[in-house]
Amino acid sequence: MKTCIALVLLALVLTAATAVSFSEARAANVLEKNFWLSGPRYDRDVPACDYPWALGRIAGDFEVKEARFWNSELKIVGFENIRQTALMPWAAQSIPRRFCAGTALINDGARRSIYYSIAEDTGAAGMDWNVEFCVVGLDRNSAYGPRCRSAKP
Repeated sequence: MKTCIALVLLALVLTAATAVSFSEARAANVLEKNFWLSGPRYDRDVPACDYPWALGRIAGDFEVKEARFWNSELKIVGFENIRQTALMPWAAQSIPRRFCAGTALINDGARRSIYYSIAEDTGAAGMDWNVEFCVVGLDRNSAYGPRCRSAKP
């Protein structure tokens, strides 16, 4: 008899948990993102391609990479023709990403194509955006393949 009651209670708990999981979609809170790991819940709020923080991050990371790993004084001094190439091009449960392209103005006078993506919840501790980028011709270790192919959608 006690076993039957326990099974009924377990069934009710599982039914309630299932009902909660099918409730209205909402973004995960800090605890769910870092400890609960209950699955992806994204706001799908990714900044525009010309967002100053993203462009500043690209310029700063490029300068650090060139100086630290390639003993180079190259820097990005500006951007031109920034445009979106895709927004969330994959399945609905994928991490929301905005793919962008443009021209990076390098301090040696060169204009080089740049491809980058801004992704939600991929920054420090999964709490903010992160930017991945590739400057064509300056991907010296071919991390993004020929002509930055894998930096594109």
